[in-house]
Amino acid sequence: MKVLILGSGGREHALAWAVRRSPRVTEVVCAPGNGGIAQVARCVPADLKDLDAMVRLVEAEQPDLTLVGPELPLSLGIVDALQERGLRVFGPTREAAMLETSKAFAKQFMKRHKIPTANYAVCASAAELEKVIDHFHAPIVVKADGLAAGKGVLICDSRNTALEAAQGLFSGALLGTVEQQVVIEEFLQGEEVSFLCLSDGTHVTPLVPAQDHKRIGEGDTGPNTGGMGVYSTDQILEPGMTDWILRHIAEPTVRGMAEEGTPFVGVLYIGLMMTARGPEVLEYNARFGDPETQAILLRLESDLVDAVNACIDGCLDQVELRWSPGAAACVVASSSGYPGSYKTGFPITGLKAAARVPGVQVFHSGTSLLAEDIVTSGGRVLAVTAAGESLQQALALAYQAMGEIKFDGIYFRRDIGHRALSRKS
Repeated sequence: MKVLILGSGGREHALAWAVRRSPRVTEVVCAPGNGGIAQVARCVPADLKDLDAMVRLVEAEQPDLTLVGPELPLSLGIVDALQERGLRVFGPTREAAMLETSKAFAKQFMKRHKIPTANYAVCASAAELEKVIDHFHAPIVVKADGLAAGKGVLICDSRNTALEAAQGLFSGALLGTVEQQVVIEEFLQGEEVSFLCLSDGTHVTPLVPAQDHKRIGEGDTGPNTGGMGVYSTDQILEPGMTDWILRHIAEPTVRGMAEEGTPFVGVLYIGLMMTARGPEVLEYNARFGDPETQAILLRLESDLVDAVNACIDGCLDQVELRWSPGAAACVVASSSGYPGSYKTGFPITGLKAAARVPGVQVFHSGTSLLAEDIVTSGGRVLAVTAAGESLQQALALAYQAMGEIKFDGIYFRRDIGHRALSRKS
């Protein structure tokens, strides 16, 4: 079968790598892809901001299956458009994807279905926010309602800074787009966990848990990024906690979406904070995470394509996912200056030597092919990912491989997995 993947990052490289492993797959196409994806798939130009262009591409390629990587095509309704044309596609519809594309919708949905989450208020103006802000203690979380490429969550240390942040969102000064609604939340304390599930609209199957490192600096300091690294082990969650999260959060979410007439088919990413009160939902995403996908798929032993097809066909309960029992770790190499301004176009060396390290896969996030060279083309450039029998081994292999890679301005955190390692010491 022929599989088309929409997207161009490390997540899509990991998906292409996993799809290629399926004995059922004869060809993988990625639109638009990147320099690394081009080594495992045929890359074709695509504008992921243009719904009509994406539809024309899929109709021209006629794949047996289309996988949607990033959130923007979902928000534009690519799944709806392909389904209307009888084309097989994996991902939620535009309305179902509102769990990610509207923070206000997600919070109100959780309230309706009694899913544990932080106390909140949805405000349509700065004046409205000023009326409710005194019900929240600093630090106060202020969120843009819509998609904001990871820049729409602001943690404010006072009432005044929260009001200023909200005003910046309403005016468009902060993100460049005017927000019609802003969500204000209580600040939750604890450790974050990325809990991803597959759903066929009725049944839910969890993937292995992961923990992301969002801040640019070591020790979790500095501004948030798209993710500087991640690790996955079964020990992230205490025994029995996976079943609790399924019963009280994941399954009620999928059941609630079906009850409201918008069944959720695809990957449900649940960002959790493990608080003293128990797990609470920070956010939903409606697709595979990045860089969580890189680490999670490295542990997947069963066929991803079989599981995806089962979701589309409504028979996910008939598929069993098999996982390696050890660990996987991913370290992201970024361009100097990221998540602020940065330069690109620098040649990358050492990729072949890094790939020779046992258990390592080097997934490309922001690279391009320039003549015969692979060069940097994004803020997050590479996701060096390794599997091992233990987290310590997986991290050692990932950092060994990272040591082989060079490009001008390379930056990566050297403390990925530090929370888990500190608990073991």
